[in-house]
Amino acid sequence: MKKYYLAIDIGASSGRHIVGWEDNGAIRTDEVFRFPNGTKVQCGHLVWDIDGLFKNVKKGIRCAFAKYPQIESLAIDTWGVDYVLMTKDGTLTPCFAYRDSRMNSVIDEVHSIIPFEKLYSKTGIQFQPFNTIYQLYEETKRNRLSIATDFLMIPEYLNFLLTGIRKKEYTNATTTGLVNAETGGFDKSIISALGLPERLFGKLYVPGTGVGALKPEIAAEVGGQLEVVLCASHDTASAVEGIPMRGNQPYISSGTWSLLGLKVQSAITDENSRKANYSNEGGVGYVRYQKNIMGLWLVQSLQKELCPEKSFSDIVKEAQESAFGDYADINDALFLAPTSMKAAFDKWFESENVKPEQENDYFRCAFTSLAVSYAEALKELERNTGRHFDELYIVGGGAKNELLNELTAQTCKVQVKALPIEATAIGNLKIQIQRGNENE
Repeated sequence: MKKYYLAIDIGASSGRHIVGWEDNGAIRTDEVFRFPNGTKVQCGHLVWDIDGLFKNVKKGIRCAFAKYPQIESLAIDTWGVDYVLMTKDGTLTPCFAYRDSRMNSVIDEVHSIIPFEKLYSKTGIQFQPFNTIYQLYEETKRNRLSIATDFLMIPEYLNFLLTGIRKKEYTNATTTGLVNAETGGFDKSIISALGLPERLFGKLYVPGTGVGALKPEIAAEVGGQLEVVLCASHDTASAVEGIPMRGNQPYISSGTWSLLGLKVQSAITDENSRKANYSNEGGVGYVRYQKNIMGLWLVQSLQKELCPEKSFSDIVKEAQESAFGDYADINDALFLAPTSMKAAFDKWFESENVKPEQENDYFRCAFTSLAVSYAEALKELERNTGRHFDELYIVGGGAKNELLNELTAQTCKVQVKALPIEATAIGNLKIQIQRGNENE
């Protein structure tokens, strides 16, 4: 008898509910619900509509039960670094979004307390201005941590709303910049030095751990009962689990962000890795030695601004016809959260003799710039690991983009294996299915 499982995979721009089951050793999937996600501006800050997000989570579970009345378990994965603060009275709002600029005022102060070189030697996490460590330190200036009883990463918070049980998951916790690379637990010396309340940082659980059953009122609302379990709740960690890879080759999880990396047995925290801004994030029995690179956010932003009526496939086709060959350093802060992405590209090229002119030039430049950033990161990966790579696996939204794949193969000088699959959902389901098989 088939056993069905539900993966809830939520990205920064959309969420998906995908039912999966095992069939002759392969994982089959059926997307039963999809919903939009995104930030909004509140009191001058970018925030998440966390209540709306949970409503869509419940709506998707209800759709899953309507089609598959017997579901063994569900697991939720999302983007990393963002969190919800809890108090004795409930949830502390707003839930800030990582692209908000509020951390800019505290980064230097954090590094004056603990130099980044020391932080990196302890955690192995690359510098990103939105890392949770800076977000939480900024919260101390707002005095919100003084009344907080707990903080939960986004998937953990959604699990809590479903079950009433709080469990912190390892892979997502590593994105905070507060987890010790050797011990795999929160680093108390960092927490103490920054004056963060120790009560907020409890035990971390590995993927495959059970959380609990749905609360009775939630089960009644969604039309069924199941167990909530922990997958690799950082979406990239689940995506890496979902790649059907031959051997151990580098990968790119290509979505709003591009994550290029390699599975390694232990963290690499040497000086070359720090200077290259490589990260060591949690995986399922391994470390993801990878680099955060700007991703399809560039294209999504240009599309909204220049041609919201055009399909993505039309944009790619028109970009293929552009002869524009220059590129920008898309990892520059200029491109992180500009009011106008077109203006950001214009500013980058303002001192150049050539700059994008036509609409399709901007998109061609975005794709070329992504490919160039991949090539630079791959060279660093080879240098830092002492290996040479001939293959590069690409999953996620970018795997469907033939132009970007072609540019990546040419620029990186590798064979690109593009797998247009829901790798994150498959990795999520894989962990649930393994747990279900073990519990038989």
